[in-house]
Amino acid sequence: MPHYTALVTVLAILFYLYTGARVPRARQKFGLKAPVMMSGQPEFDRIFRVQLNTLEWMPIFLPLLWLFAYYVSDIWAAVLGLVWIAARILYMVTYTKDAAKRGPGFAIQAAVCGVLLVGALIGIVTSLVHGG
Repeated sequence: MPHYTALVTVLAILFYLYTGARVPRARQKFGLKAPVMMSGQPEFDRIFRVQLNTLEWMPIFLPLLWLFAYYVSDIWAAVLGLVWIAARILYMVTYTKDAAKRGPGFAIQAAVCGVLLVGALIGIVTSLVHGG
């Protein structure tokens, strides 16, 4: 059982829940009632986009994380998962302050997903070739 990957999965979900919890607080701060999504209030819009962008990446990240853990390595999947979470935190902090500065966090988390994808694909093909 990939215990380290399981722990990182829980951490990633906790981070996502944190980004989600920031949205109603921002709604209250700026007096915006649901269903307003993009308000024209830049600070709210950035907080909301961080949450949405994290949600958009979760269905890419989580399956790749688990495929990598299963076919390659639990520990390396967990390490890459921690890097992904750190990059998402960097993305959140920089994007919330200035949308133009979100690039490094976004690029790192996308690169991690690329490594997970390539590793999982190599692991799957290797397993198929060797009858595993």
